[in-house]
Amino acid sequence: MEEKKLAIIATKGTLDWAYPPFILASTAAALGYETQIFFTFYGLQLVRKDLGALKVSPIANPGMPMKMPFGPKWFRGINWNIPNALQCIIPGYESVATALMKQTIANNGVATIPELRELCQEAEVKFLACQMTVELFGFDHADFIDGIDYVGAATFFEFAGDSDICLFI
Repeated sequence: MEEKKLAIIATKGTLDWAYPPFILASTAAALGYETQIFFTFYGLQLVRKDLGALKVSPIANPGMPMKMPFGPKWFRGINWNIPNALQCIIPGYESVATALMKQTIANNGVATIPELRELCQEAEVKFLACQMTVELFGFDHADFIDGIDYVGAATFFEFAGDSDICLFI
């Protein structure tokens, strides 16, 4: 039986959007899929050495639950969703949301992005960086982790065209 293939296109560069491509890729690899992730545009943030820029963007994200990851049970159960208009004018709101999300991740024992990324690489998930986007944003290859291939979209299409599953995240 021929090995199944999963192709993922990662285009988003926020903390919350970093999880889907790495979770899906590591799961697929564990199930025996040959897996590639093509990082383009803002998705390139996910393969940079410095992940300090990864933040949660609650603005225009109505599905994001905003519950406190600390305090008494009644306090943690309150839904703290704040209307977008207020989020835009509250200084530091994005930083607070990011800190709360990181605490929620830690409280629930969920792997960090560096851990998931390393797990993918250990499972031989192939990381492809869009060379055109790297050049467009003025990045240097030294900005990125080791083990990445810098390719054009056509190179990724060769794999994606033969994949059993292709996801755009």
